[in-house]
Amino acid sequence: MSNNPTLQSFIGGRWIGQHGAQTLRSAINGQPLACTHEEVLDFAEAVAHARQRGIAELMAMDFQQRAARLKALGKFLLERKEQLYALSHHSGATRADSWIDIEGGAGTLFAYASMGSRELPSGNVVHEGPVIPLGKNNTFAGSHILVPRGGVAVHINAFNFPIWGMLEKFAPSFLAGMPCIVKPATATSYLTEAAVRLMDESGLLPAGSLQLIVGGTGDLLDRLQGQDVVTFTGSADTAAKLRVNANLVRNSIPFNAEADSLNCAILAPEVTPDDEEFELFVREVAREMTTKAGQKCTAIRRAIVPAKHIDAVAERLRDRLAKVVVGDPSVEGVKMGALASHAQQADVAERVAALLESSDLLFGAKDGFAPRGEGVNEGAFFAPTLLRSRDPHAEGGAHDIEAFGPVSTLMAYDDLDEAIALAARGKGSLVASLITKDPRVAAKVVPAAAALHGRLHILDRESAAESTGHGSPLPQLKHGGPGRAGGGEELGGLRAVKHYLQRTAIQGSPSMLMAVTGEYVRGAKVYETEVHPFRRHFEDLQIGESLLTHRRTVTESDLVNFGCLSGDHFYMHFDDIAAKDSQFGKRIAHGYFVLSAAAGLFVSPGVGPVLANYGLDTLRFITPVGIGDTIQARLTCKRKIDQGKVSPKGEPQGVVAWDVEVTNQNGELCASYDILTLVVKRNA
Repeated sequence: MSNNPTLQSFIGGRWIGQHGAQTLRSAINGQPLACTHEEVLDFAEAVAHARQRGIAELMAMDFQQRAARLKALGKFLLERKEQLYALSHHSGATRADSWIDIEGGAGTLFAYASMGSRELPSGNVVHEGPVIPLGKNNTFAGSHILVPRGGVAVHINAFNFPIWGMLEKFAPSFLAGMPCIVKPATATSYLTEAAVRLMDESGLLPAGSLQLIVGGTGDLLDRLQGQDVVTFTGSADTAAKLRVNANLVRNSIPFNAEADSLNCAILAPEVTPDDEEFELFVREVAREMTTKAGQKCTAIRRAIVPAKHIDAVAERLRDRLAKVVVGDPSVEGVKMGALASHAQQADVAERVAALLESSDLLFGAKDGFAPRGEGVNEGAFFAPTLLRSRDPHAEGGAHDIEAFGPVSTLMAYDDLDEAIALAARGKGSLVASLITKDPRVAAKVVPAAAALHGRLHILDRESAAESTGHGSPLPQLKHGGPGRAGGGEELGGLRAVKHYLQRTAIQGSPSMLMAVTGEYVRGAKVYETEVHPFRRHFEDLQIGESLLTHRRTVTESDLVNFGCLSGDHFYMHFDDIAAKDSQFGKRIAHGYFVLSAAAGLFVSPGVGPVLANYGLDTLRFITPVGIGDTIQARLTCKRKIDQGKVSPKGEPQGVVAWDVEVTNQNGELCASYDILTLVVKRNA
């Protein structure tokens, strides 16, 4: 034991652990790899460090700065990925398996860095509009804001993805300004420890923003408070035990569970063995059985196929599985590695035995299973195992028992309603795939299955080339599912960040709401200066700084000229008789003419700090503008975002959103929208 490195926890800003305890063995050859440490951790210190140092350090940054830090961390890890690949090998993972964990984890950091940079403000308050007038004169209004919770996130992770599993939770927590205490599954904690060690060495982690526990959590959950959050990935049984922790219940501490589930894939009835979709189904099931040796919470455990094609599916799956080379991933030609641990190997064997009480074995160890490589007899290998349910409607079996390895069960159905019913027998799943070539089938199955699934993956020949596959959670889409799958929700773009923020309703005058949100609110006090707002640099602009333009009367020539220029000769702009019979009772100006005319009213034409207009948001046309109407625009600085970016010329710049109101001679609102511009900083 003394010859093996002792893993260390990272608590209170220091690495703890000198004396070895539990030996962790290589999944490839059974050789001792590392030891957990025997030192007992002080979880009071860990929580205090996160609260006192971590929160302060994170809150000294804003959303944009934390997003930039995530990007730098992702880059740092990718530059050192080979260190992690070499270690990941011992978890039984092939290079392709490890790519999901290592580069997929870094990719998640990049994804949240990008989303944060594009969609979050420069401060630490997210305005979740719209502002709702609560009185007749708009002197009292309401809205919602999202702010950092001021607590600690405890992330308890599974063994199958020791890096991605940590980073997909860390990224949104960090972006939300919430320090993390991470507890990886012990079996593969050596890989998580290596990743955290690199992150610490980078110098990019604010003090207290990330702590690591190797071993048990002791009394950690008992030390949490109402502002904290607990997330868990693992078995449904463990999730159920943690969920009812007395302190979590007493203090209403949010608990998010993502549990292993009995995911399925449905082969639609119209697909025949001669169709491309038939082969896509076979390939998808086989891939989900063998990627990560089937150790994925999203793997296909139940393959639901038309009874008329079940023999053909079985034959093709057997043929494909027979070609899968299992063994040491470093051996050329090996496509599937070992299970992550010997304990996992024993657990899968026990569950397969239970499944065989209600199923027949179609393919397994008896079919020439012989892992390749030196010392593999002492490894945690398990043969790809394909079963067929004798009675898909019977209690138990593959609807209730999950073998968390390269195991899947075929189930036959007679019609589509029966297939939907069988899918529902999983009692809540992370994901289901529907392989079909008929959009009408998708339109029937997906709404019916959605109530019991967190994600639905529709696969056909059109999407196959770009499909990310059944088992791949993506940062942009929700990961989680109802019922047995844990009832939780991770990822899903900024949805994940908002789970770590507190949503609060705010009420007050528009001026007060503007002060709180950092965004201009209509009805709030505006500031008019002698300098045109487009002549001001990014730093000099103030929220609420405004310009009320001169007026312009719309003429028939305007409509004719704009119609000729744009090619838009819609009857409402040119046909007097038809227009009189319309709801407007007269010819009206093109909506885009109104926008163009408004721009002519408020734009400052000379060279200045405004570099470019790159978009419009929230555009609405409210009151039609007719010939003879006189329009006027108000341009107001609504929002400023400093993304820390520069122009192609190297000029530092920021994003400014301008609120635009176009009104007519009666003071009626004709057009309403936001303009997004790039504005140079004064120190450029």
